[in-house]
Amino acid sequence: MKLLYPDLYLESIFSIDFDKLSHNGIKGIITDLDNTLIAWKDKRLTEQLENWLREAKKRNIKLIIVSNNKNSRVYNFAEKVGLPAIPNANKPRRKSFQCALNQLGLPPEEVAVIGDQVFTDVLGGNRMGMFTVLVVPIDDKEFLGTKVLRTAERLILRKITKQS
Repeated sequence: MKLLYPDLYLESIFSIDFDKLSHNGIKGIITDLDNTLIAWKDKRLTEQLENWLREAKKRNIKLIIVSNNKNSRVYNFAEKVGLPAIPNANKPRRKSFQCALNQLGLPPEEVAVIGDQVFTDVLGGNRMGMFTVLVVPIDDKEFLGTKVLRTAERLILRKITKQS
């Protein structure tokens, strides 16, 4: 069960305190795309997200997008924001996370995984020994398989919020 618990549970990526991450030795971020950076099926780069990405880069935090979504969507958005990306990641499998660590050139203990799903982002990051941040999904619209997993996630989230 411990593998399903994030180190942090936040309203959104915009609630992340870069100073605290740096203080904890975090030098890189693996971030999910859909319902973490942008809404599912959305392509727009918001000004708020652009400012967040600029701030991370200003602080020399290395970033990479790791998504279970298809190549074209992930690569198109990654190119728009100037980040490397790994599509079709099959999270929570280790392979994509290891590939991201290799691209970042950082060990797991210096990397945070940020995403909106317990069974992909949090589980995958925890299995690799990374700092995990769960964020509230941006939108209710999502892939049907994800909606099914949200029922199980709600049980875990109740425990997390009771502990907070």
